Parts: sequence; structure tokens; C-alpha cells
Amino acid sequence: MSERKGKMTVEEAGRKGGLRTAQTHGEEFYSEIGRKGGKIGGPKGGQRVRKLVQEGKEYEER
Repeated sequence: MSERKGKMTVEEAGRKGGLRTAQTHGEEFYSEIGRKGGKIGGPKGGQRVRKLVQEGKEYEER
């Protein structure tokens, strides 16, 4: 194994940052940003397909 001199991998940095964020903001923070992300991002792929299929069925019934 090679000796490391103070550098960390992207994975280690992400984990460290996530743990620090959890300590400073708490679990509610993650729930809130997840909720915001869902509103901003709009319907996801599967939801969009489901909606289009339903609209197609309604159109055929007319």
C-alpha cells in the first residue's frame, strides 16, 4: 500500500462533509432539502410515463 500524505479521496471527503452537515443541521435538514428537491425537480421519469399512459387511455375512451 502506498503512504498517504494528507490527501483524501472524493469518497472520504463526501462522507466527512455529510457527517459534519448531519451534526450541525440535524435530520430535519435532510428531510427539508429532499422535499424542496422534489418540488423543484418536478415529476420523475416513472411518474411522467404513468401520467402519459393515463392521458392516452382517457383519450382512447372518448
